Amino acid sequence: MDSLTYIGHATTLLRLGRGSLLTDPMLRNWLGPLQRQGPPPSQELPRIPDAVLISHLHRDHLDLPSLRRFPRETPVVVPRGAARWVRSVDADRICEVSPGETISVGEIEVTAVRAEHDGHRGRWGAEIEPLGYVIRGGGRTVYFAGDTDLFGEMSELPPLDLALLPVWGWGPSVGEGHLDPETAARALALLRPRLAVPIHWGTFYPVGMRRLRPEPLVRPPLEFARIANELAPEVDVRVLQPGSETSLESG
Repeated sequence: MDSLTYIGHATTLLRLGRGSLLTDPMLRNWLGPLQRQGPPPSQELPRIPDAVLISHLHRDHLDLPSLRRFPRETPVVVPRGAARWVRSVDADRICEVSPGETISVGEIEVTAVRAEHDGHRGRWGAEIEPLGYVIRGGGRTVYFAGDTDLFGEMSELPPLDLALLPVWGWGPSVGEGHLDPETAARALALLRPRLAVPIHWGTFYPVGMRRLRPEPLVRPPLEFARIANELAPEVDVRVLQPGSETSLESG
């Protein structure tokens, strides 16, 4: 059964046909001052995917301690120029791609596409172009946006069965280069997939701020679903709690 499991933040497990991919694995319970809200990923998760997709270099998307949990032979797909960071985890198979390039992972095809986001690792250093991915397998087409702001060329992506769209971040607000519930719904109106799942919300939160303002942990995906129902009512929007799974079948 083709399915999508929302692990949390931008980490998803996508099963298509006889293959599976994991996006932007953040498997730890802490990231600096941020604590995971929700169930921790299964310890068996790193042994499941046929490959790992990394969208960009920010530490909540390219987490080296999480990558060290994967078998060395698991392929890691990264933006061009990012391999030097991943080599530190002793991955045997690192594949760099640029927008427009397609690679095969078993029976799944992965095409890198543009993302409108900051590509630096930290404040200094060269910028590595961030990516989204269009994934084809099992007769389905899926768009994983990574981290991105709204951009017009989204309408040029192929017809989609599923769009995985970020709708928030890890704090009480989101800055430039990110989708929020309104802009994510506008993106959905450009993409017009059959199914959409909001990601990148609620899983990590500063502990002190979590006590003072818990609303951002639950409001963004629900607000996205509400606006999406107005702008793209034909799209089936499914809000998944971290750790939850949904079939990619209709209905």
